[in-house]
Amino acid sequence: MKKAVLLWRIMKRTGFIQIFTSYLIFFLITALLLRLKEPGIETYGDGIWYCFVVSATIGFGDIVAVTTIGRILTIILAVYSVAVTAIFTATIANYYMNMIQLRANESAEAFLDQLEHLPDLTPEELAALSEKIKHFKSSHDIR
Repeated sequence: MKKAVLLWRIMKRTGFIQIFTSYLIFFLITALLLRLKEPGIETYGDGIWYCFVVSATIGFGDIVAVTTIGRILTIILAVYSVAVTAIFTATIANYYMNMIQLRANESAEAFLDQLEHLPDLTPEELAALSEKIKHFKSSHDIR
């Protein structure tokens, strides 16, 4: 549950929700305009299919834009799609970096808690803590 909440917060903080919503609206309007203006796009479903093919940069070629307005809308949709994909990728990368930081903070808190209660630790816990410190020192090249 923490992960989903964190992802939602990151999506809101980065503005991805608004970006994706506006992209989706533009996508659907473009499909409608292409349906009205392009002779090769006979149904709204064909318009959505064409927009999907453009957005995914697949380019099957089963439907092509032949009018000037259709080609302009295709260019705008293609550029917009690439930008939204890049923003989505950055948002997911941000999410994973936050997850890594969250885990590191939790580990550090647990480590500090053990250090604060050093006299209360059993010999086994002390040995495990000593091994963690040795591993940390060797992995960070601390002498």
